[in-house]
Amino acid sequence: MRLRNKPWAEDFIKTHSTIALPDPESYKGNWKSVFNNDNPLHIEVGTGKGQFITGMAMANPHINYIGIELYGSVLVSAIENVLEAGTPANLKLLNVDGSKLKEFFEKGDVDRVYLNFSDPWPKTRHAKRRLTHANFLRLYEDVLVDQGEIHFKTDNRGLFEFSLVSMSQYGMMLKDVSLDLHAEMPEDNIMTEYEEKFSAKGQPIYRLEAQYKAK
Repeated sequence: MRLRNKPWAEDFIKTHSTIALPDPESYKGNWKSVFNNDNPLHIEVGTGKGQFITGMAMANPHINYIGIELYGSVLVSAIENVLEAGTPANLKLLNVDGSKLKEFFEKGDVDRVYLNFSDPWPKTRHAKRRLTHANFLRLYEDVLVDQGEIHFKTDNRGLFEFSLVSMSQYGMMLKDVSLDLHAEMPEDNIMTEYEEKFSAKGQPIYRLEAQYKAK
């Protein structure tokens, strides 16, 4: 994906520090203080322009959400989405690298991880960069509650097949595996920007839920 440079993005993000939290490492192990409740915490790694995470927050006020996005030029669109939605109190954003989750979350801080339309990194030599590679599965397990879940959506069949194998070999339990999510659209499905784009072209959307086994 080619990113459009937005030199004003950093200042825009700083201006909206109640949405895109600065110094997220200071909340490690204490995210409940950010939301002032004991509700479950779901995070999206690679939140993009924020349509999915904002929609989820609006639809589920009893759950706390954090959208994680590395690129500031993309995060500004997510902030704008949050503002347009009325700044729901159960949603925050982080402008950080999703591969460094353990700097911001302790074991048990997170109840669910969402991975939506991640970069497929199609070349074999780049397999370790895929967000469903075993190295990342281990990372998510280190911040999730016991038997926590990953919910994954993609339009890329190769990445989906890789993910099925990777998660199975890791010992995760797969459920609700769909090779064409929109054939029988679940009522509670919140679409991402990419999902809308690809499904409009008739491309199937692949989805699965994966749960870690009890330790």
